[in-house]
Amino acid sequence: MRKYVPLLIFIVMLNIQVSESKNNDRELPYYLPADQIRPLRQLVDKNLQKELEKKLKSNKRWAKLIGKKKMAVGLVDISDSSNIKFARVNGDVMMYAASLPKLAVLLAAAQSLEDGTLQETPEILHDMRIMISQSDNGAATRMIDRMGFEKIESVLTDPSYELYDTKHGGGLWVGKRYAKKSKRYPDPLMGLSHGASVTQVCRFYYLLAMGQLVNRQRSIQMLDILSDPEIHHKFVNTLDNIAPEAKLYRKSGTWRNWHADSVMVWGPVWRRYIIVGLIEDKQGEQILRNLIPTVEEVLKSQPSHKIAEGQTK
Repeated sequence: MRKYVPLLIFIVMLNIQVSESKNNDRELPYYLPADQIRPLRQLVDKNLQKELEKKLKSNKRWAKLIGKKKMAVGLVDISDSSNIKFARVNGDVMMYAASLPKLAVLLAAAQSLEDGTLQETPEILHDMRIMISQSDNGAATRMIDRMGFEKIESVLTDPSYELYDTKHGGGLWVGKRYAKKSKRYPDPLMGLSHGASVTQVCRFYYLLAMGQLVNRQRSIQMLDILSDPEIHHKFVNTLDNIAPEAKLYRKSGTWRNWHADSVMVWGPVWRRYIIVGLIEDKQGEQILRNLIPTVEEVLKSQPSHKIAEGQTK
């Protein structure tokens, strides 16, 4: 009997770990020790990457845009906190992203509230909410004016986040008030006033999902602000129809032919993912709508999700 004791202990410990993993995956942000959270760039999954590229490039128009670096897509499978998978196409290509970089203003505001350099008043909390949910330019401009561009840049380039990183093509950047008359404070690499790359936006949501933006409580606050978007176009237009039960955390942006969207989808079984799309094309709105069922096909093609999908039928 004694010889089986180590095996029994191993089985019990394994069951405990599986149980803890399932409990960790019930809600956002995930609760994981910091030493178990790996950098997103290290989580590129070969199979997911291959399937994403294959599916996107099967559309001739999309393939042409991707080749010209006028279409970028990032996808993160967050359905299992112990097995995060990342794939991207034109991941480090920085593009004009209109209102999507208000995510950077949100993070800088949360950091400023935590530092005590910004007072947590009802007016400020209201502006933080409507600059995201309604993409209110006036609210975003007021938040920028309260903090200043240097504060926003210092947060984006902070080693804890590195959401703007010259070694990886830049990323999230806010260098102009969301007002007609305003001086520009362009990013060093591309000279953009409001820029983003899909990898860096995916990293924003990934760090948020892990409770690593500022701290766990501020991450929860930002998740609440990003939830229940009030503008139902692009990604949300499609998700309203195919996944009405899913919780959405989202920020988008549009200006002329530049169309940007980002969402963290929190639904049942396999439908838990981050998707970011940046398009420079007059049909960008429709492309982003069509991108959702495309990436969901990619996700469902993964072996673990095939099993999960079958169990729900």
